Amino acid sequence: MKDQKGSVRVLAISSAGGHWVQLQRLRSAWDGCDIVYVTTKEGYRDDLVQDALERGQSEPRFYRVVDANRWQKLRLIRQLFGILLILLKERPDVIVSTGAAAGYFALRFGKFLGARTIWLDSIANAETMSLSGQKAQGCADLWLTQWEHIANPDNSNGDSPDYRGSVV
Repeated sequence: MKDQKGSVRVLAISSAGGHWVQLQRLRSAWDGCDIVYVTTKEGYRDDLVQDALERGQSEPRFYRVVDANRWQKLRLIRQLFGILLILLKERPDVIVSTGAAAGYFALRFGKFLGARTIWLDSIANAETMSLSGQKAQGCADLWLTQWEHIANPDNSNGDSPDYRGSVV
């Protein structure tokens, strides 16, 4: 859904730590967009507010969801429902994620709501795509790796991610 000014609504989502750092390095890519941030650490809100003030922008919307991984099934379910509620409230046009589980859930269910989706796998995965990245293949409109040797230059069948550079 476009905001009153007609700008694209972008939901940028990742887990805390390195995933979040990489997502934040892409921040200038959505200048001029109506941005919504989602992560698993409340403390990142202050950094976003400070950055917006320094750049003369309005405070971005921010949500925190519970942190979870594949060994924490109940927490994954809580995370999933938290993300679903955010998606239904915000109705993003585009979802961008650098991982992990939170990003995968957002892409998977955002796609059902008509959002365009972008997955950029973590640079930490130097030999193969992450588990979340592998799962994101089926729901990402743009499926990217930060390692050139993981991408297949002749990716005519779409079974390997694209490489367009790294953010670190």
